Amino acid sequence: MLKGKSKTGRMCAAALAAILVLTGCGHKNPVVNYPESNKNITSITFFGNKYEPENVAVIEDIISDFMEENPDIRVSYESLKGNEYFEALDKRMAAGRGDDVFMVNHDITLKLMGEGMLADLSGMKTIPAYMDSILSQIEESDGSIYWVPTTVSVFGLYCNLDLLKEHGQEVPQNLDQWESVCGYFKEQGIVPIIANNDISLKTLAIGTGFFPAYRDQLQRDAFERLNGGSEKLSQYLRPGFEVAKELIDRGYIDADKALNTNKTSDDLNEFMDGGSPFMLTGAWAAGRVAGMQPDFAFEVVPYPALKDGSYLVINADTRLSVNAGSEHTDAAVRFVEFFTQRENIQKFADEQSSFSPLNGGTPSALKEIRPLIPCYEAGRTVIGTDSLLDLPIWNLTAEVSKRLLSGEQLETALAWMDEQSVKGW
Repeated sequence: MLKGKSKTGRMCAAALAAILVLTGCGHKNPVVNYPESNKNITSITFFGNKYEPENVAVIEDIISDFMEENPDIRVSYESLKGNEYFEALDKRMAAGRGDDVFMVNHDITLKLMGEGMLADLSGMKTIPAYMDSILSQIEESDGSIYWVPTTVSVFGLYCNLDLLKEHGQEVPQNLDQWESVCGYFKEQGIVPIIANNDISLKTLAIGTGFFPAYRDQLQRDAFERLNGGSEKLSQYLRPGFEVAKELIDRGYIDADKALNTNKTSDDLNEFMDGGSPFMLTGAWAAGRVAGMQPDFAFEVVPYPALKDGSYLVINADTRLSVNAGSEHTDAAVRFVEFFTQRENIQKFADEQSSFSPLNGGTPSALKEIRPLIPCYEAGRTVIGTDSLLDLPIWNLTAEVSKRLLSGEQLETALAWMDEQSVKGW
């Protein structure tokens, strides 16, 4: 990628990068290669779990703009999908071969912070632009910041509006309505809910379990007790996993199929078939679903999993960190600072069908996610991976979900979760 490349050229490079990413899983997948023309150029690597062509195109565009403004720095991007990415990141960092910039989630951040592997980003000029609610997530007690989000992602219930209308059913607004609609479709021989083997059930459990604490603004106290070991994680998440278990036991979710359904890929393809009214997954995939041109209308709504209404599970997401052991920390921080400028944050959030984490930011304009906005603005939200909680909740709840889908009893699965919570990392 050369300084001065046109926007059209960048998109072509993005398409090439997407092909490299999709065909070279596990190999080095730079956004683009170009000849070393200046011996004073600093080369940094950027490793992430955003691999879809649309994601790569936006990332490559931001990288291109950065390199035009910083001709002394070259950036290459490589990606892996899903859990493979975090396994690879962990191994690279442990071996001392970590990239300069990388994407993190809540659980891996806990580990890398504990090992002193993340650089402090608190001096970046873009930090004051973040919403107070986001600053409360990223700032440590001493003012240090080890990761910054580029989106606020939302998890929602996808609804096939045409199928619901065909059967005289409405979009559910609470748990009783949802179970009623699911029961109707089950009687018609239709499995009503498409679920994947990662985020579907765990976000449902986290949201339902922690909603009372968030509603009453008691989550900080709850997390202090959990961090200190005076309370067990199952005390909070049991109600959510009970809902998940009931959906499985009633046949509203095909457990065997869900165990082999990868998130925002296999589940999207199944939803596109139009045979099920609901799908539980990230709203960030709504743009991809719309781009697949389904022959039915759909929308993404808040989880109707409470007796008295709905809620949203959200995350400060697509988090960027800098390797504290990098030989080019200054260049890496400059790149992250550029990536988190307002125009780049908005560009990335739009493509991700997500919300902006910045003051004055706007949600993606995608019409299919508009039903999420009132719930978000009303504050009926639960943070899926709250930074105040020092437990690897994302991995623990994913494993409990798989255990339930495999037929394990709820009590056994929850006991395993509590045991692992004590062990931590």
